[in-house]
Amino acid sequence: MNGELIRALEQLEEERGISKSVLLEAVESALVSAYKKNFGGTGQNVRVEVDPRTGEIRVFSVKTVVERVQDPATELSLEEMRKEDPTAEVGDVVEEEITPKEFGRIAAQAAKQVVVQRIREAEREMVKREFEEREKQVVTGQVQRVEKGNVYVDLGHRGHRVEGVLSKTEQIPRESYRQGERIKVYVMEVRDAPRGPQIHVSRAHPGLVRALFEQEVPEIREGIVVIQNVAREPGARTKIAVYSRDRNVDPVGACVGPKGSRVQAVVDELRGEKVDIVPWSPDPAQFVASALQPAKVVRVEIDEETKTARVIVPDNQLSLAIGREGQNARLAAKLTGWRIDIKSETQVREQEAAKLFVDLTPEELAQFTSPQDGEANPAERAEGPSEPAAQG
Repeated sequence: MNGELIRALEQLEEERGISKSVLLEAVESALVSAYKKNFGGTGQNVRVEVDPRTGEIRVFSVKTVVERVQDPATELSLEEMRKEDPTAEVGDVVEEEITPKEFGRIAAQAAKQVVVQRIREAEREMVKREFEEREKQVVTGQVQRVEKGNVYVDLGHRGHRVEGVLSKTEQIPRESYRQGERIKVYVMEVRDAPRGPQIHVSRAHPGLVRALFEQEVPEIREGIVVIQNVAREPGARTKIAVYSRDRNVDPVGACVGPKGSRVQAVVDELRGEKVDIVPWSPDPAQFVASALQPAKVVRVEIDEETKTARVIVPDNQLSLAIGREGQNARLAAKLTGWRIDIKSETQVREQEAAKLFVDLTPEELAQFTSPQDGEANPAERAEGPSEPAAQG
């Protein structure tokens, strides 16, 4: 068994990257427990040594030299010790080999349990590291089951089952999931748990849309086209703002793809969720106008102090700019980071006219209601000029 143990540890080090020395320490610790359990040495100080080359196992009792022995299992008297070693002093540690002849079978079983346990721990750690590296990325998994509203997805890892948790809050509203169905999910975070790492995934996170476009659009993967921001209402609509680092590459066109194929692939994965792709601009007014697409905008007035954009649109574009239940305006505000106040041209004219009268002083207002010099008063205008008096 001894030689087999060393070969097994060396194989684990080579194939799974688990240090042989770390495994040996774990085996030695387990053998100490096995000895105490099977040979009544619970009160003893025991050390087990495994030869790293041959695998030979030796058990030692460890005792401390004292003036007066109170615990024979762990102590030796100085008087007795000096009979064997005249140079012995209080505090010296003395080891004596006590390896039982029948310890081999027990040791083999204990060593095997340690190795199996360490393999499991190593696999868990490997899974954890790999999925930590894949945080904020999209992975494909298979729906295993639905329990209490949560969906459990097998993400797979080198032939091992790795479970991802898609909680109710991270699901797309009204989206249903069937056992065995393959879906793409966004890796949010990896958490430690008693049975191994828990992979928390999402279908509702804006990062899913970003990552799907990264998969579909080579120009994004190559860093030519950049996704500046994403605003999303899962299951309904998403707006993404993009720009190009290459003047010869249209960022919106690159994301749309030939005949709309790239954006359609994203929409299909999101099961019909609408996606608006708008050009990002460092000019806030231009960016806000683009973010309100598909509505057409007359002009945008920016108030830097209040971080508000006043947007004027044609009368027939007002409903489109605001969107159903305010969705278009809401997403545009999220995308741009500006508060957006949308008005139609008619509303603006009415507001400006009303403001004109509000700002007038009483004297100025009277000019609109009193006759000017040389003008007839209202009664005169209504009745016409009076007849001249008769001359006598």
